[in-house]
Amino acid sequence: MANNNRNQEDKGASIKLGPKILDLLRKIGEIELENVEINAEEIEIWIPTLSPTILQQVPPSPEIVREKPMGILEAEFKPPIQAHSGKILEVKLGATKLEGGSRGKTVTIGGERSPAFYLFEEAQPNPPIVSVDVFDTEVSLPKSIRMHVQEVLGDPSAWAKLAVDKFNADAVTVHLVSTDPLIKNASARDAARTIEQVLQAVDVPIIVGGCGDPKKDAEVFQKVSEVAAKERVMLSSLTPDMAEAGILGDVCKAAKDNGHVVLAFTALDLNRAKELNRRLYEFLPKESIVMDLTTAALGYGLEYSFSIHERARLAALAGDTELQHPTLSGTTNAWAAREAWMKMGAEWEPRELRGPIWETVTALVLLLAGVDVFMMMHPAAIRTVKDVVKNLSSLSYARHMDADWISIRT
Repeated sequence: MANNNRNQEDKGASIKLGPKILDLLRKIGEIELENVEINAEEIEIWIPTLSPTILQQVPPSPEIVREKPMGILEAEFKPPIQAHSGKILEVKLGATKLEGGSRGKTVTIGGERSPAFYLFEEAQPNPPIVSVDVFDTEVSLPKSIRMHVQEVLGDPSAWAKLAVDKFNADAVTVHLVSTDPLIKNASARDAARTIEQVLQAVDVPIIVGGCGDPKKDAEVFQKVSEVAAKERVMLSSLTPDMAEAGILGDVCKAAKDNGHVVLAFTALDLNRAKELNRRLYEFLPKESIVMDLTTAALGYGLEYSFSIHERARLAALAGDTELQHPTLSGTTNAWAAREAWMKMGAEWEPRELRGPIWETVTALVLLLAGVDVFMMMHPAAIRTVKDVVKNLSSLSYARHMDADWISIRT
């Protein structure tokens, strides 16, 4: 009888507890019991299913309405300005009458304290220049170039004058290819006479290009140095081959005695470039040295040329004194790419534009790597590169410029 009464009491307790549990579930969705001790061999928890009425009482989650943006979020932009310990040396080409030469104008290259056109770091003191290629003898040229210089082929003086008057050349490069022993083997005296005539025809700085034979170039450069004394021409180029042949010192002595600049050429190798520069330091002041690290055309290794020029410039700005020289690009190497001049499918036309574009792209890529002098040929490519340089150079030193870069117009 006692057990029966006890069962009745337990059942009543569970009936009273059930509504309380349901009420808690409706309010908070969970039950946490603290300080509860249960002693039982088996335990069974029974929770009745919530009725539809109870379920309807649970409010739905509110829908999140996102506002549509009405404009661009404003945020302050601070350029990553970096201080560079190194500086590119300034090199002057040409000499006026007051300086002992006969040039109507001179050009100065180099002087950078930051990567090319990083105007948010430093102003660029001397914009890059274009030197137009001229040959001392008639050479084979693509039709799209020949059509512009047909009347002056074989006459380097007239060609140089055309380059200055019509193509707006900052300088003229006279390639003395006739001195090549495998072509005409013209004498050093003949080459010097050609340079004299060009100096009389134009008043811009002159770059004297050799034939590529180290011994013949050394002979020619020495003679030209004497004839063009005090004109501060650039001798293009001095190479490791001259050093190995033991004739580098003779050319450097002639250049120094007559006040000229030399172009140090190496083939895509910074270590060799540094080594050649060290040899040149034995004979010449550093302000008389420009580097040619080799130009490969678009599609023919341009990425290697960009890399070597960029590495040299960044190393120079970081303090490597053996690389702190202005650089030159033989951009007309772009015409060695067959795509620049060959007749191809209709998708490659018009051919008259394809070549200039090839030369232009080759130049602009190396412009961004920091090249200071571009040897070029096609008038359209020359004009485009000069326009780009002018537009970039016209931008003011922008470290403290307050500009809305979203809506700015140029």
